[in-house]
Amino acid sequence: MAVNVLGGANRALADESPGLQRQDEIVRLVRQDCGSCHGMTLAGGLGPALLPALLRDKPPESLVATILYGRPGTPMPPWSDFLTENEAKWIVEKLLKGFPDER
Repeated sequence: MAVNVLGGANRALADESPGLQRQDEIVRLVRQDCGSCHGMTLAGGLGPALLPALLRDKPPESLVATILYGRPGTPMPPWSDFLTENEAKWIVEKLLKGFPDER
């Protein structure tokens, strides 16, 4: 049963992926803007590492909420002015698999 729930959550994250051009823009945003705190390889810096092994136990919905709304009282800003919910879900899906490099 847990596998079905997890599989369903991952499918829900991927349901409405951004177009290819927007995906490229988002990859640049994550690598450059998020990388300035989380490390250029996302292996950690001022902010925690965003590597699959370290994120797999975190609920995807929680990661999406952190991207969109930030973490009050920390340096993590909200990105909801720049990203839609579906784009944040796409980022989480990619982070859980290993975030792509810029093309």
